[in-house]
Amino acid sequence: MADTRLLSPRPSTLDEDAFVACYGDVYEHSPWIARQTHRQGLGEEDDRPAALAARLAAVFDAADEEAQLKVLRAHPDLAGKLAVGEALTADSSAEQAGAGLDQCTPEEFERFQALNEKYKARFRFPFILAVRGLHRRDILAAFEARVSNDPETERATAVAQVNRIAALRLAARVGVN
Repeated sequence: MADTRLLSPRPSTLDEDAFVACYGDVYEHSPWIARQTHRQGLGEEDDRPAALAARLAAVFDAADEEAQLKVLRAHPDLAGKLAVGEALTADSSAEQAGAGLDQCTPEEFERFQALNEKYKARFRFPFILAVRGLHRRDILAAFEARVSNDPETERATAVAQVNRIAALRLAARVGVN
């Protein structure tokens, strides 16, 4: 059964600036995705989290490689900045803390740091994973598996994960998990 809950404020009722103010943070430091989505026109169907997530994802997916890479590079390292107390967006902080990344053992923290360095050297953007509902051991296992992907596969995986994160953020705004 489809979820019938609506976002508030309803996206279809907002002018461009209000829409960007409300939904421009769904993609990490990339309000241009919301702005471009609004400019394409929104209907009442876009007032539901899943529909709006699909619209935003279509804009991100259609962006050129350089624009996508900028979005990927806007994401924080997992168990990186959070663990050393640097600023994260409220969403990223809550997502990482929810996965227990703020409670890493020294060994886990060291492993995350080594994987972050290896991954960024190989792909030129941070490892991205929708961590909601995962434990840090699951995240480490995914990290270790994906660090050996070829660059094209990994970029596509990272783009898909960014879209998943955005969809989860929108769903959380109406209590859908």
